[in-house]
Amino acid sequence: MSTPITPLLSEQEIRARVTALAAEIAPHLQPGTVIVALLKGAFVFAADLLRELSRHVPEINLDFMVLSSYGNDTRSSGRVMIKLDCQQLVENQDVLLLDDILDSGNTLTFAMEHMRLKGALRVYSCVLLDKPSRRQTPFSADFVGFTIPDLFVVGYGIDYAERYRELPYIGYLAD
Repeated sequence: MSTPITPLLSEQEIRARVTALAAEIAPHLQPGTVIVALLKGAFVFAADLLRELSRHVPEINLDFMVLSSYGNDTRSSGRVMIKLDCQQLVENQDVLLLDDILDSGNTLTFAMEHMRLKGALRVYSCVLLDKPSRRQTPFSADFVGFTIPDLFVVGYGIDYAERYRELPYIGYLAD
């Protein structure tokens, strides 16, 4: 039996905001900036944003990290683990971290510090969705797609127990 999903952000709304985000971010990026997308949730967002950024900034490098604090639960455990580190050298480079959701703040705080420890020159953060009501660690992303209420969202790469990533829109799980 499938869980009912209530639409929150349409495919068209997401597309328009990603285009606008690229225009906001581009002036801050240097050629050779390393974009590090946090997998798995940010992969669709990263692909769309990278295509838009390529219209503004030459020589963008893309890499991925896999961090985990959720498992198959709807709440963060608060403990962040590196399952796969980025492979690009970030020492003396600008880094743009991309994540699907800024929720507790734990994952992005961890990732930002990790990039600094690896010697990144400047580290920026960009999230598609921000849920400020859920913050456990004080953190504000440099670039935000949408601010949303405290809902458990899925779609556009975001999952619940590895389901719903394929949806072209963002919805939330109904009770």
